Amino acid sequence: MTDDLDTPVLDDHLHLDPRHGRGIDAVDDFVRLGGTHLLVVNKPSWLLGVDVEEPEDFRAVFEETIDAVDAATEALPGRAWPVLGVHPGLVSRLVDDRGFTPEEARDLMCGGIDVASEFVEVGRALALKSGRPHYDVSDAVWEASNAVTRHAFERAAELDCAVQLHTEASEDLTDLADAAESVGLDPTNVVKHYAAGRLVGPTPSVMSEKDRLQRAAESGEPFLMETDFVDDPDRPGMVLGPKTVPRRVRWLLASGYEEAVRRAHVETPAAVYGIDTEATLGE
Repeated sequence: MTDDLDTPVLDDHLHLDPRHGRGIDAVDDFVRLGGTHLLVVNKPSWLLGVDVEEPEDFRAVFEETIDAVDAATEALPGRAWPVLGVHPGLVSRLVDDRGFTPEEARDLMCGGIDVASEFVEVGRALALKSGRPHYDVSDAVWEASNAVTRHAFERAAELDCAVQLHTEASEDLTDLADAAESVGLDPTNVVKHYAAGRLVGPTPSVMSEKDRLQRAAESGEPFLMETDFVDDPDRPGMVLGPKTVPRRVRWLLASGYEEAVRRAHVETPAAVYGIDTEATLGE
């Protein structure tokens, strides 16, 4: 029995890992509670057992993500789309654990962004993923990470696609919005994953906790909703589960935030990604 909320319901950022995690069972939970659409982000390469040596090594990670997306689309009332890129935490694994210089790590990660861009260019992925560490790093690693992010902006501007960012916690990321704009990417198409309820600069993808969502709903500004579900059996309580976004949509509707629900699940996805969550229902 599916709970129909009479609106598209999009989780903007989650991971699926059919090989190690719950995979399609998590999608089924999402659908049963009223979920309709997913943006599935590739897991960090090392969590899929890939120790990258060269940019082409990312391709296996991206293909595995696309396979999971195809299976999810079969189960959804709407559809799923892949978001592909390089997790910014990779820079520390390369520099601290494997002896790369920050510049070598930068070049490898930029190459991974280029491989992800190939998938976007031919229509096999919707958007790119990049960002910078959310923890303290050396100046050289910070500079390298910002260079990777800027490269993702450049590729997104060429491809006319969005970029999802993993960054430090902040309610003001004007520097990243300005960096995007400087290379021709509209900051609207830059999405801050794991956002709080308000954000200056990029479009916030708000973690689906009630206090954050209430702030976003009352702000009147564009926003998206996400869980960052990690689909990792070794970390079952990590972040939010796949049922959370539809549950929070029901709560928002019951609290009188119908306009905010439309903003998060119809208007902002269209503005940021160019996707039509209404037209893709029941396809």
